[in-house]
Amino acid sequence: MARFNITRFLDSLSSRSIVRYIVYSCPVAFFFTLILIPPILGIVLKWDAMGEIFGNPGLMSRATAAIYASFAVAIFVSVIDLVAGLPMAWFIARGRSKWLNVLDSLADMPFILPTVTLGYSLLLFWSDKSQGIFSFFGESLISPGWLLVILLHFAFSYPVVVRVMVGAILDYQQVYEEAARTLGAAPLTADRTVALPILKPSLMASFILAFARSISETGATMMVADAFENGPIFIKSTRDKGLLGPMVFVSFILIAVSCLIFVMINLLGLRVKMPIKKVWPVAERKLSDRKIVTFRDSVTTLAFLLLILIPSLFVALPAVYAMLNGTVNEAIWQTKTIWQEYWQSLILSYLVGVVVTLMNIIVGLPMAILIARKRAGTLFSTILDVLVNVPLIVPTIALGASLSIFWRDVPFFPEIWLIIFAHLSFTYPYFVRAMSAAVERVNIDLEHAARTLGARPLTVFRTVILPLTKYSLFAGAVIMFTRSVNETGATMAVVTQLKTVPVLLVDWVEGLATPLEIGLGCGFLILLSFIILLIFRLILRRGY
Repeated sequence: MARFNITRFLDSLSSRSIVRYIVYSCPVAFFFTLILIPPILGIVLKWDAMGEIFGNPGLMSRATAAIYASFAVAIFVSVIDLVAGLPMAWFIARGRSKWLNVLDSLADMPFILPTVTLGYSLLLFWSDKSQGIFSFFGESLISPGWLLVILLHFAFSYPVVVRVMVGAILDYQQVYEEAARTLGAAPLTADRTVALPILKPSLMASFILAFARSISETGATMMVADAFENGPIFIKSTRDKGLLGPMVFVSFILIAVSCLIFVMINLLGLRVKMPIKKVWPVAERKLSDRKIVTFRDSVTTLAFLLLILIPSLFVALPAVYAMLNGTVNEAIWQTKTIWQEYWQSLILSYLVGVVVTLMNIIVGLPMAILIARKRAGTLFSTILDVLVNVPLIVPTIALGASLSIFWRDVPFFPEIWLIIFAHLSFTYPYFVRAMSAAVERVNIDLEHAARTLGARPLTVFRTVILPLTKYSLFAGAVIMFTRSVNETGATMAVVTQLKTVPVLLVDWVEGLATPLEIGLGCGFLILLSFIILLIFRLILRRGY
């Protein structure tokens, strides 16, 4: 009874305009003061140093080439992500195999690996002549460079597309699609002409997230780039040399051009029609045959296993040998100092991930609704939608350096909060993008109908919006949590004493641990994260 009274009291409060103002204004203030302004101001404070690059033609040439490489790789990889990720998401969401829960969890595995470790894993798999898959042939297939960078970016951005699109397909009400099939449309025709146009906001969100993930990655790219140089690598190189001007210049260009791309997508994306409207009833009915669909799903799964999952987990192969030779006993009983530090770093990583995820959900849900429903007006909501993506665009190492400059002058500021604020900055947009796209898919007429029947705003949220977007909420939480746990560049830029697991593993890869210890450390991280994700996914699935 008490719980019912509390709920009723909160429902009545939500009808007051001052309460709605506070609910929406506080997240906006939070976004500007703790997420957007600090990293941007950190760059602005070094604006005068930009003159260094204008007087150096060679450096300017490197900078422009690096910027071009960043956008070329990001756009290409994002398109490939959509082409390859949509069939996988459709298979996971609509398939009926009892193994789909496992496949759904495996799709998140590249998220679980720290990005530096992921890069190191792909480097071993594709290029190492003694340990990689092509050691059987006595040579490597893919040498470090632009092609390996593309494979790497595809590996860590592909799960973003799959996760967002699975949420979109599960949230999507199939009534129109079923109506089309009732009228004689083949399944492929109904999916292509009815479902995909309705899912267009999620397709746009997936492209933007994959693009932003590629444009900002630093640590993993460094492992496989060799002579290839994109924007983040250029920033890392010039920052290490103390050249702040080139770092500010490239960061500014990446932000400005990416914002322009996002504005164009937001303004023109929903107006763009699907490229193929014509229907081929006979051909599409044949392509909808169960055997063809099974073949498509098999090829999709096989491509995922061979190009993403196995190369991503290849670095954990030494963990098997570590379990056989006794290294695992050293880790469990902490007979070496490095293992004591490892477990401390693991606890810190998960603690930061949980805090960041909870904070983002609390302040991100109102922001997503504000953007999706244009509660503050179309212009302001569009501007917010663009600004939310800015932290995604900033290379994480530049973001961490900017935040370090901004917050280090605050007295008695604990270093753990530096990590939390840095992780908030680059994870917040993932959740807001996923949830705003999910809310846009909810038919607003359902909300109007609930209000017509006397439902208060909070009641509408609890009974209409939340049930129809709960998988997307979970997907956004998974993306935030795993993104926080595996981040390397931003964390390295803000810490001096504390070490998360990714930072510790970087030290190990650089020579402070044996290959068996590195593999075992990665294996523990993968196993724990996989168990957590599987438990949450099984709990969520019961609600469907």
